[in-house]
Amino acid sequence: MKRTILAAALALAFAASASAQDSKVRIVQQFGLSYLPLHVALEHKLIEKHAAAAGVQNPAVEVSRLASGAAANDALISGSVDLAMAGLTVLMNLWDKTQGSNPVRGMMAIADSPIYFNTVDPRIKSIKDLGPDDRVAMTAGKGTQHAIVLQMAAAKEFGWDKREKLDSLAVSMSHPDGVVGLLTGGGAFKTHATTVPFIQMELADPRVRTILKSYDVTGGRQTLIVAYTTEKWRKENPKMYAATYAALKEGMERIKADTKAAAELYMKVEKPKLSVDTIHGILKDENMLLFTPTPSKVMAFAEHMNKVGLMKNKMAGWKDAFFDNIHALPGN
Repeated sequence: MKRTILAAALALAFAASASAQDSKVRIVQQFGLSYLPLHVALEHKLIEKHAAAAGVQNPAVEVSRLASGAAANDALISGSVDLAMAGLTVLMNLWDKTQGSNPVRGMMAIADSPIYFNTVDPRIKSIKDLGPDDRVAMTAGKGTQHAIVLQMAAAKEFGWDKREKLDSLAVSMSHPDGVVGLLTGGGAFKTHATTVPFIQMELADPRVRTILKSYDVTGGRQTLIVAYTTEKWRKENPKMYAATYAALKEGMERIKADTKAAAELYMKVEKPKLSVDTIHGILKDENMLLFTPTPSKVMAFAEHMNKVGLMKNKMAGWKDAFFDNIHALPGN
């Protein structure tokens, strides 16, 4: 009788502990319009809604913000957060380094969106004009999508043997600080690699011109932002994993259904120095921003990263870097 009571008590304690564990998600994001599905999910408490539907009691959602993908990766690996949202190649770097008992993989793609290299230097008409004394601001250097796009472009322009010709020009800076530095002239750089809506903020100034677009380098639309986590967190928190995925996907659907309301929400949350009509225009232009869980151009980046030694492990296909909840999607 005592053994039975003790076993029942232990079972209840274990169940309560497991339930408490699978009831919270801590998310880290960066800056930009590409993270709008998360803003929508937070505004409408979509994660909590889907978690409650799965039987989670009192689901909790915490969101923090960091300036670079490298910092987001550090937060994920240290256990400070459960889910990171950052650039595609930032995920691929971490996937490559965690091929063990607790690999990191993508939950889903978040946004297809280009990277623009904008300059205020009248001397610079293309990347051919970038010299050793020039600097290009970007969220971080080696391994980021911005840096890899620049290297891929250099390989096309100068030849494979000179692919690293422009690597040393990168200086790390958040997108908001990059915009300020470019437009005020207060920084040591006159070129900035950036994304929406910072692209539009810069191009509103007549001095700014675009010298490179990532879509021209990759041959079409590519995934910019992804959401990713560890195998351990996914296994230990299956309900919150599924709820977070469902919420972000619903956030995308809500944006598509009412782009004007989504633009107004972004204005409220981020308070950008752009009009709601400008944000609305971006959201209506799929060549500028498309929210989708389907990854694009993963292998284009993987092949380059393998070839230059940024990744040691080769991907057989894009599914290697993503969990199976999106394997039925037509990624590439």
